[in-house]
Amino acid sequence: MALNPAYEEIGKGFVQQYYALFDDPAQRPNLVNMYNVETSFMTFEGIQLQGSKNIMEKLTSLAFQKINRLITAVDSQPMFDGGVLINVLGRLQCDEDPPHAYSQIFVLKPLGGSFYCAHDIFRLNIHNSA
Repeated sequence: MALNPAYEEIGKGFVQQYYALFDDPAQRPNLVNMYNVETSFMTFEGIQLQGSKNIMEKLTSLAFQKINRLITAVDSQPMFDGGVLINVLGRLQCDEDPPHAYSQIFVLKPLGGSFYCAHDIFRLNIHNSA
Protein backbone atom coordinates (compact mmCIF):
# COMPACT_ATOMS: atom_id res chain seq x y z
CA MET A 1 0.00 0.00 0.00
CA ALA A 2 1.05 3.59 -0.48
CA LEU A 3 0.73 6.78 1.47
CA ASN A 4 -2.77 8.22 1.36
CA PRO A 5 -2.57 11.73 -0.13
CA ALA A 6 -5.90 12.71 1.51
CA TYR A 7 -4.57 12.11 5.04
CA GLU A 8 -5.30 15.69 6.24
CA GLU A 9 -8.94 15.59 5.11
CA ILE A 10 -9.38 12.06 6.49
CA GLY A 11 -7.95 13.12 9.86
CA LYS A 12 -10.09 16.22 10.21
CA GLY A 13 -13.21 14.44 9.01
CA PHE A 14 -12.70 11.56 11.42
CA VAL A 15 -12.16 13.88 14.39
CA GLN A 16 -15.30 15.87 13.55
CA GLN A 17 -17.40 12.70 13.24
CA TYR A 18 -15.89 11.02 16.33
CA TYR A 19 -16.49 13.96 18.66
CA ALA A 20 -19.99 14.59 17.29
CA LEU A 21 -20.88 11.06 18.43
CA PHE A 22 -18.85 11.08 21.64
CA ASP A 23 -20.11 14.43 22.91
CA ASP A 24 -23.78 13.39 22.63
CA PRO A 25 -24.56 10.77 25.31
CA ALA A 26 -27.44 9.43 23.21
CA GLN A 27 -25.11 8.94 20.19
CA ARG A 28 -22.02 7.72 22.08
CA PRO A 29 -22.95 3.99 21.72
CA ASN A 30 -22.64 4.42 17.93
CA LEU A 31 -18.87 4.78 18.34
CA VAL A 32 -18.79 0.96 18.40
CA ASN A 33 -18.81 1.10 14.58
CA MET A 34 -15.44 2.89 14.57
CA TYR A 35 -13.59 0.13 16.43
CA ASN A 36 -12.68 -3.45 15.48
CA VAL A 37 -14.11 -6.27 17.60
CA GLU A 38 -10.65 -7.75 18.29
CA THR A 39 -7.81 -5.60 17.01
CA SER A 40 -8.66 -2.08 18.26
CA PHE A 41 -6.79 -0.78 21.31
CA MET A 42 -7.57 2.14 23.60
CA THR A 43 -5.62 3.64 26.46
CA PHE A 44 -7.94 5.90 28.47
CA GLU A 45 -6.18 7.78 31.26
CA GLY A 46 -3.66 4.92 31.57
CA ILE A 47 -6.22 2.09 31.42
CA GLN A 48 -5.47 -0.32 28.54
CA LEU A 49 -8.44 -1.83 26.70
CA GLN A 50 -8.68 -4.15 23.70
CA GLY A 51 -11.63 -4.83 21.39
CA SER A 52 -14.74 -2.81 20.66
CA LYS A 53 -16.77 -4.43 23.45
CA ASN A 54 -14.28 -3.44 26.18
CA ILE A 55 -13.74 0.01 24.68
CA MET A 56 -17.47 0.69 24.55
CA GLU A 57 -17.99 -0.54 28.11
CA LYS A 58 -15.51 2.14 29.20
CA LEU A 59 -16.95 4.91 27.01
CA THR A 60 -20.56 4.24 27.96
CA SER A 61 -19.63 4.08 31.68
CA LEU A 62 -18.51 7.73 31.66
CA ALA A 63 -21.03 9.55 33.83
CA PHE A 64 -20.89 13.10 32.45
CA GLN A 65 -23.77 14.35 30.34
CA LYS A 66 -22.56 17.68 28.99
CA ILE A 67 -19.28 18.36 27.21
CA ASN A 68 -17.92 21.69 26.05
CA ARG A 69 -15.00 21.00 23.72
CA LEU A 70 -12.55 23.33 22.01
CA ILE A 71 -10.20 21.74 19.51
CA THR A 72 -6.93 23.66 19.28
CA ALA A 73 -5.17 21.56 16.64
CA VAL A 74 -5.61 18.42 14.55
CA ASP A 75 -2.32 17.16 13.12
CA SER A 76 -2.34 14.16 10.79
CA GLN A 77 0.34 12.09 9.10
CA PRO A 78 0.06 9.42 6.39
CA MET A 79 1.22 5.88 7.19
CA PHE A 80 2.87 3.48 4.75
CA ASP A 81 0.02 0.95 5.09
CA GLY A 82 -2.51 3.56 3.88
CA GLY A 83 -3.54 4.45 7.42
CA VAL A 84 -3.58 7.85 9.11
CA LEU A 85 -2.03 8.95 12.41
CA ILE A 86 -4.00 11.76 14.08
CA ASN A 87 -3.02 13.90 17.07
CA VAL A 88 -5.70 16.12 18.66
CA LEU A 89 -4.93 18.89 21.12
CA GLY A 90 -7.79 20.65 22.85
CA ARG A 91 -9.66 21.65 25.96
CA LEU A 92 -12.81 20.13 27.38
CA GLN A 93 -15.20 20.73 30.22
CA CYS A 94 -17.49 17.98 31.47
CA ASP A 95 -20.68 18.98 33.29
CA GLU A 96 -19.67 21.58 35.90
CA ASP A 97 -16.03 20.48 36.25
CA PRO A 98 -13.29 23.01 35.47
CA PRO A 99 -11.97 22.92 31.88
CA HIS A 100 -8.86 20.82 31.23
CA ALA A 101 -6.48 20.54 28.33
CA TYR A 102 -6.37 17.10 26.72
CA SER A 103 -4.60 15.20 23.99
CA GLN A 104 -5.92 12.29 21.99
CA ILE A 105 -4.14 10.19 19.41
CA PHE A 106 -5.88 8.00 16.83
CA VAL A 107 -4.45 5.53 14.36
CA LEU A 108 -6.84 4.77 11.52
CA LYS A 109 -6.29 1.62 9.46
CA PRO A 110 -7.81 1.03 6.02
CA LEU A 111 -10.64 -1.47 5.77
CA GLY A 112 -12.16 -1.86 2.34
CA GLY A 113 -13.01 1.64 1.15
CA SER A 114 -13.11 3.05 4.66
CA PHE A 115 -11.15 3.11 7.94
CA TYR A 116 -11.44 1.81 11.47
CA CYS A 117 -9.80 3.13 14.63
CA ALA A 118 -7.01 0.67 15.47
CA HIS A 119 -5.47 2.75 18.28
CA ASP A 120 -6.92 5.47 20.51
CA ILE A 121 -5.00 7.12 23.36
CA PHE A 122 -6.72 9.73 25.53
CA ARG A 123 -5.15 11.71 28.35
CA LEU A 124 -6.14 14.84 30.25
CA ASN A 125 -3.13 17.15 30.50
CA ILE A 126 -3.11 17.44 34.27
CA HIS A 127 0.27 17.79 35.91
CA ASN A 128 0.84 16.53 39.42
CA SER A 129 3.02 19.11 41.12
CA ALA A 130 4.20 19.04 44.69
